[in-house]
Parts: sequence; C-alpha cells; structure tokens
Amino acid sequence: MLLKLLREGLGRLFVLGDVVSRPKPMQRTEAEQNAVVLSTQKLSLYQFHACPFCMKVRRHIHKLNLPIELRDAQNDMTYRQELASQGGAIKVPCLRIEEESGVKWMYESNDIIQYLTEQYANVS
Repeated sequence: MLLKLLREGLGRLFVLGDVVSRPKPMQRTEAEQNAVVLSTQKLSLYQFHACPFCMKVRRHIHKLNLPIELRDAQNDMTYRQELASQGGAIKVPCLRIEEESGVKWMYESNDIIQYLTEQYANVS
C-alpha cells in the first residue's frame, strides 16, 4: 500500500514537471495545420497518465503540435481491452495507426517518436 502511494505521488510530480516544462508547439500555417489535423484523425495513443515513456511521447506530440487522441488504457477498461485484443499486449505507449491496408500498432516510444517526426516534422 505504501509503495502504491509513493508511486502515485511520484507519478503526479512527474506529470506536473512535464506540464510545466513542455516545449513550445511547432508553428504551421493554417492550411498546413488543417492538413495535419485531418491526417492525425487516424492516430490514437494508448497510454498511462504517469508512465515516463508515455510522457516522453506526449511531449513530442505537443512539440509537433499534433491533435492525437489520447486513450487511457490504465483506467478505461474499453481501451485496455482494445489494446490487449487488437494490439496484442497491454503495453504502453502504443500508437494505433489506421492505414488503407489495415491497422498498425506501434509499441516502442522511440519508434513512435521517429514515426511522428518523419510524418509531421516537415509538413508543408
């Protein structure tokens, strides 16, 4: 019980630190941002709020100014079950990518960051 309280308290401190120290979002023209908004509608991030790897990905999403839906796989049993049954594991962060060929589930934070950077860092 004490360990759970300690973990919860530290998690909240990490989240607060993350919010306070976030980088400024990338600036785009209105047309560019509208294109980004449309393309990110096919993306969802399954995450736990206080997970450090999830925070790392959320910081990068914020930096790239991407409106990606965040799905709480820790507290929302529907999202947790989707992650397990469709993604294959309850492991976060996980980016769900809807493509023409089907749905792709990307699990590693560095892979997610690399993918988002390649897709959205130089949108024009």
